[in-house]
Amino acid sequence: MARPMWTGVLTFGLVSVPVALYTATQSHDVHFHQLQRGTSDRVRNKRVNERTGKEVDYADIVKGYEVTEGEYVVVEPDELEQISPGRSRTIDIAGFVDLADVDPIFFDKTYYLGPRGREYQKVYALLVEALEHAGKAGLAMFAMRGKEYLTAVRSEGGLLELHTMHFADEVRDPHSEVGDLPEKVKLSPQEVKTAEQLIGMLAIEWKPDEWHDTYEEQVKKLVQDKLAGREIAVSAGPAPEATNVIDLMDALRRSLETAHKDGPAEQPSKTRPDQTPAARASRSPKPTGGKKSTATKASTAAKTTKRASATGKQQLSQLTKAELYKRATDLDIPHRSTMTRDELQHALEQAGRSQRAAS
Repeated sequence: MARPMWTGVLTFGLVSVPVALYTATQSHDVHFHQLQRGTSDRVRNKRVNERTGKEVDYADIVKGYEVTEGEYVVVEPDELEQISPGRSRTIDIAGFVDLADVDPIFFDKTYYLGPRGREYQKVYALLVEALEHAGKAGLAMFAMRGKEYLTAVRSEGGLLELHTMHFADEVRDPHSEVGDLPEKVKLSPQEVKTAEQLIGMLAIEWKPDEWHDTYEEQVKKLVQDKLAGREIAVSAGPAPEATNVIDLMDALRRSLETAHKDGPAEQPSKTRPDQTPAARASRSPKPTGGKKSTATKASTAAKTTKRASATGKQQLSQLTKAELYKRATDLDIPHRSTMTRDELQHALEQAGRSQRAAS
């Protein structure tokens, strides 16, 4: 079991439950040391006085708030410590809000809240159940590690989660940050309907295990390849092209066609009269005797290969991008992390054709 990073009491109204706070996420970033080129010597950062160039001892460092260029208000560490919010002993829920009313942009980091002992499980379970049914989150101010946070406590998957949140003045106004935002754009009903159809056809289930950090995989592979002395080949892949406004409907239609092609196979239509077994038999060539000719054998083999290729293509078209990427990884297809879903399918089809030709 993980060690809690904070322990205290969660209260709402007259109800209280001792809880423990745990980190909910972790980073898998690959970390490097800085070395001097051509050596294995580590490079260290030092605190240096920029005027004298001499190293400064940590005890001689104070904080300075710049008022004007070159003019500072000096603040001592103990002065900051005196006004520090310290460490909260309780999480006092001030009120409950509908989760649907909270814009996700306000959420920052997530922690797990667990009961601090078996004897508190009933009260804890009560709050989990009630919050889940109500679809609400409890808001509370909470101090930890010398900083005060606005937090939201919600129920998720049979336990409580605590989210630290941004204050309103920390969220930037998009209209002052983002240029060229559309104001009033005239869209035809057909354009909107086609775009909605495309969104509906590309709708998928949320399966977090299917999504992974391909850059991290590339970095690890780069390290392993260099360690093994293998040659490194890097490809940036083709740059995506912006959709021209004039070609918008054409791009939407072609996207729909691609989505139709990549979607589940359609149900077979009713059999036409000329597709019945009897009709097919009437068109079949008459047997030439005891043995099949070489041409017939070659034709049959070609048809079999073609059917196998078509079946393989159909199977690939029904896979998600994550599933295609896994197959590409198994086959060690180069530059796979830069490929789109269609490019992954094409590369797998080519690899399949190469394997069949080799066999």
